[in-house]
Amino acid sequence: ATLDDSMFLIENKKYYFSVNRIYYASFYMLSALAIKFDFNTSKHTQLIGWFNKNFVASNKIEVEHGKAVMQLFELRMKADYDVYATFTKEQTIELYEKCKKLIIRIEEIIY
Repeated sequence: ATLDDSMFLIENKKYYFSVNRIYYASFYMLSALAIKFDFNTSKHTQLIGWFNKNFVASNKIEVEHGKAVMQLFELRMKADYDVYATFTKEQTIELYEKCKKLIIRIEEIIY
């Protein structure tokens, strides 16, 4: 649903809001993965660190997905807190596609 929201925002040219939703779609999937493996945190950076250590560094998931998570986190921060942040449609769609691939890959691990 969150990723669907981001596409709605892209279609309505609200790219910086879409970047936020794209990041949160990935965050919710990382959270689901953490629950599956009995890891609990409310901190975004701890969750990303856990994911990188336990899945990316151990080759359980491809490096491209670890890089995508970091990029999404950094750009979400920029979208939320940098009043001068701008994103293009193309850039936002690229982020959307990265997130979609990440979600599919995490679903393979969870299920």
